[in-house]
Amino acid sequence: MKILEIKHLSKSFDGLTVLKDISLSVEEGQVIGIIGPSGSGKSTLLRCATMLETMDSGELIYLGEHAVTTGDNGQAVYAPPAKLQEIQRYFGLVFQNFNLFPHFSVIKNITDALITVQKKDKGEALAIGRELLEKMGLADKENAYPYQLSGGQQQRVSIARALALNPKILFFDEPTSALDPELTGEILKVIRQLAAERMTMVIVTHEMSFARDVADHIIFMNDGVIVEEGPPEIVINNPQNERTRAFLKRFEN
Repeated sequence: MKILEIKHLSKSFDGLTVLKDISLSVEEGQVIGIIGPSGSGKSTLLRCATMLETMDSGELIYLGEHAVTTGDNGQAVYAPPAKLQEIQRYFGLVFQNFNLFPHFSVIKNITDALITVQKKDKGEALAIGRELLEKMGLADKENAYPYQLSGGQQQRVSIARALALNPKILFFDEPTSALDPELTGEILKVIRQLAAERMTMVIVTHEMSFARDVADHIIFMNDGVIVEEGPPEIVINNPQNERTRAFLKRFEN
Protein backbone atom coordinates (compact mmCIF):
# COMPACT_ATOMS: atom_id res chain seq x y z
CA MET A 1 0.00 0.00 0.00
CA LYS A 2 1.30 3.46 -0.92
CA ILE A 3 1.55 5.70 2.14
CA LEU A 4 2.86 8.75 0.26
CA GLU A 5 2.89 9.87 -3.35
CA ILE A 6 4.51 13.07 -4.59
CA LYS A 7 3.99 13.88 -8.27
CA HIS A 8 5.80 16.57 -10.26
CA LEU A 9 6.54 18.79 -7.26
CA SER A 10 8.14 22.15 -8.03
CA LYS A 11 9.04 24.88 -5.56
CA SER A 12 10.73 28.27 -5.92
CA PHE A 13 11.86 30.95 -3.48
CA ASP A 14 12.09 34.52 -4.81
CA GLY A 15 12.36 33.31 -8.39
CA LEU A 16 15.00 30.67 -7.60
CA THR A 17 13.77 27.15 -8.33
CA VAL A 18 14.85 24.81 -5.53
CA LEU A 19 12.77 21.73 -6.48
CA LYS A 20 12.19 20.77 -10.10
CA ASP A 21 9.59 18.16 -11.07
CA ILE A 22 10.17 15.81 -8.11
CA SER A 23 8.18 12.56 -8.09
CA LEU A 24 8.46 9.75 -5.55
CA SER A 25 6.34 7.25 -3.67
CA VAL A 26 6.73 5.45 -0.35
CA GLU A 27 5.23 2.04 0.34
CA GLU A 28 4.08 0.89 3.77
CA GLY A 29 7.05 -0.39 5.80
CA GLN A 30 9.60 1.12 3.43
CA VAL A 31 12.57 3.21 4.58
CA ILE A 32 13.68 5.88 2.10
CA GLY A 33 17.07 7.55 2.58
CA ILE A 34 17.56 10.94 0.91
CA ILE A 35 21.15 12.04 0.42
CA GLY A 36 22.86 14.88 -1.41
CA PRO A 37 24.95 18.01 -0.89
CA SER A 38 23.79 21.01 1.15
CA GLY A 39 21.43 23.18 -0.87
CA SER A 40 20.23 20.33 -3.06
CA GLY A 41 16.61 20.68 -1.87
CA LYS A 42 16.39 17.75 0.55
CA SER A 43 14.99 19.66 3.52
CA THR A 44 12.67 21.71 1.30
CA LEU A 45 11.28 18.46 -0.09
CA LEU A 46 10.49 17.27 3.44
CA ARG A 47 8.96 20.63 4.35
CA CYS A 48 6.70 20.47 1.28
CA ALA A 49 5.74 16.87 2.06
CA THR A 50 4.77 17.87 5.61
CA MET A 51 3.04 21.08 4.45
CA LEU A 52 5.41 23.41 6.30
CA GLU A 53 6.15 24.93 2.88
CA THR A 54 3.59 25.40 0.12
CA MET A 55 4.22 23.70 -3.20
CA ASP A 56 4.10 25.79 -6.37
CA SER A 57 2.84 22.88 -8.45
CA GLY A 58 2.40 19.13 -8.29
CA GLU A 59 0.39 16.66 -6.25
CA LEU A 60 0.71 15.42 -2.66
CA ILE A 61 -1.21 12.29 -1.70
CA TYR A 62 -1.35 10.39 1.60
CA LEU A 63 -3.03 6.96 1.61
CA GLY A 64 -4.92 7.88 -1.56
CA GLU A 65 -6.17 11.20 -0.16
CA HIS A 66 -5.13 14.36 -1.98
CA ALA A 67 -3.65 17.11 0.16
CA VAL A 68 -2.58 18.96 -3.00
CA THR A 69 -3.84 18.72 -6.56
CA THR A 70 -2.92 20.58 -9.75
CA GLY A 71 -5.33 23.33 -10.75
CA ASP A 72 -6.33 24.33 -14.29
CA ASN A 73 -3.59 26.96 -14.30
CA GLY A 74 -0.97 24.34 -13.39
CA GLN A 75 -0.60 25.71 -9.86
CA ALA A 76 -0.90 23.68 -6.65
CA VAL A 77 -4.37 23.65 -5.08
CA TYR A 78 -4.58 22.66 -1.42
CA ALA A 79 -7.49 20.74 0.08
CA PRO A 80 -9.78 22.61 2.53
CA PRO A 81 -8.30 23.19 6.02
CA ALA A 82 -10.43 20.50 7.70
CA LYS A 83 -9.23 17.92 5.17
CA LEU A 84 -5.60 19.00 5.57
CA GLN A 85 -5.91 18.66 9.34
CA GLU A 86 -7.14 15.08 8.84
CA ILE A 87 -4.27 14.26 6.48
CA GLN A 88 -1.67 15.79 8.81
CA ARG A 89 -2.43 13.04 11.30
CA TYR A 90 -0.88 10.53 8.90
CA PHE A 91 2.66 11.83 9.35
CA GLY A 92 5.16 12.90 11.99
CA LEU A 93 8.30 14.98 11.59
CA VAL A 94 11.50 14.91 13.63
CA PHE A 95 13.46 18.15 13.19
CA GLN A 96 17.21 18.76 13.19
CA ASN A 97 17.07 20.92 16.29
CA PHE A 98 14.57 18.98 18.42
CA ASN A 99 11.89 21.76 18.58
CA LEU A 100 10.83 20.78 22.09
CA PHE A 101 8.84 23.25 24.19
CA PRO A 102 11.40 24.48 26.74
CA HIS A 103 8.75 25.30 29.38
CA PHE A 104 7.17 21.81 29.18
CA SER A 105 8.50 18.78 31.02
CA VAL A 106 9.56 15.79 28.93
CA ILE A 107 6.28 13.96 29.52
CA LYS A 108 4.22 17.07 28.73
CA ASN A 109 6.14 17.57 25.48
CA ILE A 110 5.05 14.07 24.47
CA THR A 111 1.47 14.08 25.77
CA ASP A 112 0.34 17.64 25.03
CA ALA A 113 -0.76 16.99 21.43
CA LEU A 114 -2.39 13.70 22.45
CA ILE A 115 -4.61 15.59 24.88
CA THR A 116 -5.19 18.85 22.98
CA VAL A 117 -5.30 17.57 19.37
CA GLN A 118 -6.40 13.95 19.64
CA LYS A 119 -8.57 14.63 22.72
CA LYS A 120 -7.25 11.60 24.57
CA ASP A 121 -7.89 11.12 28.26
CA LYS A 122 -4.93 12.35 30.35
CA GLY A 123 -4.38 8.90 31.86
CA GLU A 124 -4.27 7.25 28.43
CA ALA A 125 -1.90 9.96 27.14
CA LEU A 126 0.43 9.46 30.12
CA ALA A 127 0.45 5.70 29.55
CA ILE A 128 1.42 6.20 25.88
CA GLY A 129 4.09 8.75 26.83
CA ARG A 130 5.63 6.57 29.51
CA GLU A 131 5.70 3.53 27.25
CA LEU A 132 7.56 5.54 24.60
CA LEU A 133 10.01 6.97 27.14
CA GLU A 134 10.74 3.42 28.26
CA LYS A 135 11.36 2.45 24.64
CA MET A 136 13.72 5.41 24.22
CA GLY A 137 15.65 4.55 27.40
CA LEU A 138 14.40 7.70 29.13
CA ALA A 139 11.93 6.36 31.69
CA ASP A 140 13.68 8.28 34.47
CA LYS A 141 13.47 11.63 32.61
CA GLU A 142 9.72 12.22 32.38
CA ASN A 143 9.76 15.15 34.83
CA ALA A 144 12.96 16.69 33.49
CA TYR A 145 12.97 19.77 31.25
CA PRO A 146 14.73 19.94 27.87
CA TYR A 147 17.60 22.10 29.18
CA GLN A 148 18.45 19.29 31.64
CA LEU A 149 18.96 16.77 28.83
CA SER A 150 21.82 16.08 26.44
CA GLY A 151 21.25 16.72 22.74
CA GLY A 152 20.85 12.99 22.14
CA GLN A 153 18.27 12.72 24.90
CA GLN A 154 16.36 15.71 23.54
CA GLN A 155 16.28 14.14 20.09
CA ARG A 156 14.98 10.88 21.55
CA VAL A 157 12.20 12.84 23.27
CA SER A 158 11.32 14.48 19.95
CA ILE A 159 11.15 11.03 18.30
CA ALA A 160 8.89 9.82 21.12
CA ARG A 161 6.68 12.89 20.66
CA ALA A 162 6.31 12.15 16.93
CA LEU A 163 5.59 8.46 17.57
CA ALA A 164 2.99 9.25 20.25
CA LEU A 165 0.53 10.43 17.60
CA ASN A 166 0.78 7.03 15.89
CA PRO A 167 1.69 8.33 12.41
CA LYS A 168 1.61 6.16 9.32
CA ILE A 169 4.91 7.66 8.16
CA LEU A 170 7.73 9.41 9.99
CA PHE A 171 10.02 12.02 8.42
CA PHE A 172 13.50 12.75 9.76
CA ASP A 173 15.33 15.89 8.66
CA GLU A 174 19.04 15.32 9.37
CA PRO A 175 18.22 13.89 12.81
CA THR A 176 21.87 13.80 13.94
CA SER A 177 23.21 17.03 12.43
CA ALA A 178 22.88 19.04 15.67
CA LEU A 179 24.57 16.36 17.77
CA ASP A 180 28.13 15.75 18.81
CA PRO A 181 29.55 12.66 17.06
CA GLU A 182 29.45 10.57 20.25
CA LEU A 183 25.69 11.21 20.59
CA THR A 184 24.90 10.38 16.97
CA GLY A 185 25.06 6.63 17.58
CA GLU A 186 22.24 6.59 20.11
CA ILE A 187 19.84 8.27 17.64
CA LEU A 188 20.86 5.98 14.78
CA LYS A 189 20.24 3.00 17.08
CA VAL A 190 16.67 4.21 17.76
CA ILE A 191 15.99 4.68 14.04
CA ARG A 192 17.42 1.23 13.28
CA GLN A 193 15.04 -0.21 15.86
CA LEU A 194 12.09 1.54 14.21
CA ALA A 195 13.19 0.20 10.82
CA ALA A 196 13.31 -3.32 12.28
CA GLU A 197 9.72 -2.78 13.44
CA ARG A 198 8.78 -1.86 9.85
CA MET A 199 8.00 1.78 10.59
CA THR A 200 7.56 3.66 7.31
CA MET A 201 10.22 6.40 7.24
CA VAL A 202 11.77 9.02 5.01
CA ILE A 203 15.18 10.07 6.32
CA VAL A 204 17.28 12.96 5.07
CA THR A 205 20.77 12.13 6.29
CA HIS A 206 24.46 12.80 5.75
CA GLU A 207 25.39 9.50 7.46
CA MET A 208 26.19 7.39 4.41
CA SER A 209 26.92 4.10 6.15
CA PHE A 210 23.72 4.45 8.15
CA ALA A 211 21.70 5.20 4.99
CA ARG A 212 23.20 2.16 3.29
CA ASP A 213 22.45 -0.11 6.27
CA VAL A 214 18.92 1.01 7.15
CA ALA A 215 17.25 2.23 3.93
CA ASP A 216 15.50 0.03 1.37
CA HIS A 217 15.69 2.76 -1.26
CA ILE A 218 18.14 5.66 -1.66
CA ILE A 219 17.40 8.94 -3.44
CA PHE A 220 20.34 11.16 -4.40
CA MET A 221 19.39 14.80 -4.97
CA ASN A 222 21.46 17.57 -6.50
CA ASP A 223 20.41 21.06 -7.63
CA GLY A 224 16.75 20.41 -6.85
CA VAL A 225 16.35 17.24 -8.90
CA ILE A 226 16.50 13.51 -8.23
CA VAL A 227 19.70 12.51 -10.00
CA GLU A 228 19.73 8.82 -9.12
CA GLU A 229 17.66 6.43 -7.02
CA GLY A 230 17.50 2.75 -6.29
CA PRO A 231 18.65 0.12 -3.79
CA PRO A 232 21.51 1.26 -1.50
CA GLU A 233 23.83 -1.44 -2.82
CA ILE A 234 23.65 0.29 -6.21
CA VAL A 235 23.27 4.00 -5.41
CA ILE A 236 25.87 4.06 -2.61
CA ASN A 237 28.10 1.11 -3.43
CA ASN A 238 28.01 1.30 -7.22
CA PRO A 239 26.52 4.64 -8.36
CA GLN A 240 25.78 4.97 -12.05
CA ASN A 241 25.70 8.77 -12.28
CA GLU A 242 28.87 10.86 -12.29
CA ARG A 243 27.37 13.46 -9.91
CA THR A 244 26.50 10.72 -7.43
CA ARG A 245 30.03 9.30 -7.65
CA ALA A 246 31.58 12.74 -7.09
CA PHE A 247 29.39 13.34 -4.03
CA LEU A 248 30.12 9.96 -2.45
CA LYS A 249 33.88 10.32 -2.96
CA ARG A 250 33.86 12.83 -0.09
CA PHE A 251 32.83 10.08 2.29
CA GLU A 252 35.54 7.60 1.34
CA ASN A 253 38.24 6.97 3.93
